[in-house]
Amino acid sequence: MLRLLEKAEQTHQLTKEEIVELLSEENYDEALFASADRVRRSFVGDGVHLRGLIEFSNICKQNCLYCGLRRDNKKIRRYRLTSQEIIDFAAKAVQYGYKTVVLQSGEDDSYDVDTMTTIIRQLKEMELAVTLSLGEKSRADYAAYKAAGADRYLLRIETSDRELYEKLDPGQSWDNRYRCLLDLKELGFELGTGCLVGLPGQSLESIADDILLFAKLDADMVGIGPFIANPDTPLAQAENGAFALSRKVMALTRLLLPEANIPATTAMEALHPQGRILALQSGANVVMPNVTEGEYRKMYLLYPGKICLNDTPAHCRGCITGKINGIGRHVATDFGFRNKKNK
Repeated sequence: MLRLLEKAEQTHQLTKEEIVELLSEENYDEALFASADRVRRSFVGDGVHLRGLIEFSNICKQNCLYCGLRRDNKKIRRYRLTSQEIIDFAAKAVQYGYKTVVLQSGEDDSYDVDTMTTIIRQLKEMELAVTLSLGEKSRADYAAYKAAGADRYLLRIETSDRELYEKLDPGQSWDNRYRCLLDLKELGFELGTGCLVGLPGQSLESIADDILLFAKLDADMVGIGPFIANPDTPLAQAENGAFALSRKVMALTRLLLPEANIPATTAMEALHPQGRILALQSGANVVMPNVTEGEYRKMYLLYPGKICLNDTPAHCRGCITGKINGIGRHVATDFGFRNKKNK
């Protein structure tokens, strides 16, 4: 196991079988986390990049079995921010010191291309890096977002297992989702993707394929989060994904993609009180605090146990800064674009 970790740390390559072996073995977890932390420090440094998250609509046309925003969930209170509300939240994010805002929503077609490109241009006037997470769109839509100034796009593949994906995401095509990722990369976005760990029916071999897919795509950002069963979905009775396994997947992703931006996701902290800090000590270098205000924070419920629902954006900024400083790291002051040192 130690030889495998040394190989990964030096060459940033592992076979599928080697990844499965590391995921299966529990006695070398701390060595894995330490190896990922060394690679993180060497390639992206001790700065932690903060991205201000604006969750601007919880309306979604898709019906994914694991997601609280799914179309058929009648128990959720729906909302949709106006363009001006989005701009106002972004302006406050600038005041809190954020260099990037992440505009995230369900797949809500009421925000057409003209609306989104107008918002993007206004955010760029604030000298912000703009990340979008809007789901599957046409190549023409993505091209329009890029022309307006959008810098990054997040679209998690969720699972590389086509059969499992189409079972859990009824009416959707894995091939189309992958097409979206290729389009985004070809159009010049910094590409973000990722997976859910612990989905019902998922195997360690499937997870290994996920990690190898991230490497194949040469993803610029990879978000790893545990599956958390939502009581208002068809998977209400499913077992949650494990925090420890999610952390291992994240650490292995760092070893294979040493320069990538890897967030310590809030879902990690929903399963472990120190989840984000442990993630930052196992390869992560990004945190995405919520800068959405008021009741909207409580209404964007992908999964139960979401943290910081009653906090203000100012409190979240101060809290996470204190935690970052407490582990000997610092909040980065640049835009946090991927630095491709070895290309």
